[in-house]
Amino acid sequence: MNIKGYIRVSNHDQNENRQLVALQEVGVLNADIYMDKQSGKDFERPQYKKMLRKLKRGDLLYIKSIDRLGRNYTEILEQWRILTKEKGVDIVVLDMPLLDTRRGKDLMGTFLSDIVLQVLSFVAENERVNIRQRQAEGIAAAKARGVRFGRPSAPLPENFHGVYQRWRAGKINGTEAAKECGMAISTFRYRAGIYEKAKLPQRQ
Repeated sequence: MNIKGYIRVSNHDQNENRQLVALQEVGVLNADIYMDKQSGKDFERPQYKKMLRKLKRGDLLYIKSIDRLGRNYTEILEQWRILTKEKGVDIVVLDMPLLDTRRGKDLMGTFLSDIVLQVLSFVAENERVNIRQRQAEGIAAAKARGVRFGRPSAPLPENFHGVYQRWRAGKINGTEAAKECGMAISTFRYRAGIYEKAKLPQRQ
């Protein structure tokens, strides 16, 4: 029996040490740990595929948590099926001791393991959905408070105030004002709107 471990972090900025230490603590050698540092968006993970090719019937695979296997409920279940049914590999999910295919090889044990797997896969996907929803709600709330996202606006040109005053007085049109400021007409109108709000006197 060969013992292997798999790690996935969602991007290059995320630290993989927590997963790495957990695998080392159960005796997985560094040479037998496969790690992908990329998004699971398209599931094109080179190290995962390499590991699949090397796994043989009777081998043991450790993962830290169930969501390392896929990006959603369907993919997690599919990868679990491939590993356990097609490859004949045992899996141990360290964060959930009930998900240890070495135990309960009889029909009842397999049935209970499958139920736990489906529940946890659903919970993992549901949590990701909730996180995305909370992020969207947080962004919407921040925008409502006037928080702006993206790159900061470029500073206004030195002649903007004078050009703006002439444009407001009707001495030049928007196209001429934008040209003098070195801006597109849409940019000039947008920045003029912000400038105008900033200049409005506060009511007592």
